[in-house]
Amino acid sequence: MRPDSAAPIGIFDSGLGGLAVYQAVRRSLPWENAIHLADSGFAPYGDRDAAFVEARTCEMARQLVDAGVKALVIACNTAAVVAAEKLRGLYEIPIVALEPAIKPAVAITESKVIGVLATHRTLASVAVARLCRLHGEGMNIILQPCRGLVEQVEKGEMQSARTFELLRQFIDPLLQAGADTLVLGCTHYIFLTRQIRSLVGPQVRIVESSAAVARQLVRRLKESRTLCDINPDPREEFFTTATSMIQAGAVASQLLERLVEVRHVGQRSLKCSA
Repeated sequence: MRPDSAAPIGIFDSGLGGLAVYQAVRRSLPWENAIHLADSGFAPYGDRDAAFVEARTCEMARQLVDAGVKALVIACNTAAVVAAEKLRGLYEIPIVALEPAIKPAVAITESKVIGVLATHRTLASVAVARLCRLHGEGMNIILQPCRGLVEQVEKGEMQSARTFELLRQFIDPLLQAGADTLVLGCTHYIFLTRQIRSLVGPQVRIVESSAAVARQLVRRLKESRTLCDINPDPREEFFTTATSMIQAGAVASQLLERLVEVRHVGQRSLKCSA
């Protein structure tokens, strides 16, 4: 049975980085009901093996589908490259997944040197290899794993000396190699855009995929005839698997730059208010 147009959109990530995609979806679809689910209790996914990532991704998707969402957005590059196709085989609702913005980076680079900042699991995936193969002819695409950055964002420490130290460690070799375009291949890193900009200057282009995902979601909802035309009081709900609701709420509010309430979701069911 086709979901009702008033049903919520489900957005999930390995942690709070998916809030960057949530913001992009909200800008494109401000009248839609939406649920954001952060698997912060098991973050980060990026250094885990593929079987673990697939299992957690399937569990997060199941929670949201059981809650009645009309579409799923995989707001995690690692989860998307590992398990998006499996989810599409399990569920009939639209499923929109991130992929690193390598194609648009190729279109705008002048030096033909592109740095891709992402987790180890994302960069080691078949999906990223395919993107490099399809769009990377004549390009020097440098894949830079960024161990530790997700944890800094999860802690809300975007401005800490440790965060800047990590960013310099990852970005300096890319600049030295001549990169004029950086791809943020993890949603958590979108919340570090200002810090990255302060290190690379105005001449380096920074690209990421959240707006493209929001546009694709609009297309898929139109195709499935579940786009919500009007909703004077759109509902938004935030859930996490983290143990500390105080910490999760504080960091989510910091990232969204407004006060939000984050509730805990158990391992068996995600219960949403009417």
